[in-house]
Amino acid sequence: MDPLRELLATDQRQVLEFFFVGLQDVSETTVDRQELLYNASVLAHYAQVSTQADVDWPAPANLSAVFDHFVSDTTLLHDSLMMETAGAQCLLLAGFFEDQMRQRHNIRWYAELGASFFSRAAVQEQSPSKARLLNTIARRFEPWRRRHARLSRELRDQPYVLIPPKPPTLIS
Repeated sequence: MDPLRELLATDQRQVLEFFFVGLQDVSETTVDRQELLYNASVLAHYAQVSTQADVDWPAPANLSAVFDHFVSDTTLLHDSLMMETAGAQCLLLAGFFEDQMRQRHNIRWYAELGASFFSRAAVQEQSPSKARLLNTIARRFEPWRRRHARLSRELRDQPYVLIPPKPPTLIS
């Protein structure tokens, strides 16, 4: 594999580790590791899913898409997986993409909406441990949203996350 391809190639585990370490860096040392892993998995998932994906739920282009899919369509309100997906999309867009969404959308309102989606998902979840996690994410939605936003800003402020290989030097 050529050096540039090797530099750009990533797998799901590497993407998850990237976001796990990034969120860990912007979080307090007391943050719950299960919550940290869940939030890293949300970012990792949507980093690898196109807004035009034919399989799974595509990444939403903006918060209006979340509204159209999950608020306007009330048939999804009793589906735990769909409510979790809606909460995760609110977390992604109101958090990691806060600066881009702020001009068009009320971030506070979407944060409250995202927390309510996670609460609904928790109530309808069959697994008690997953229900507890979803309930915790709902209750701590705003601190996690802020961490996502902070991570996004820190990543944007880094001049290069990828360090390009040095070109060969010519000896004369």
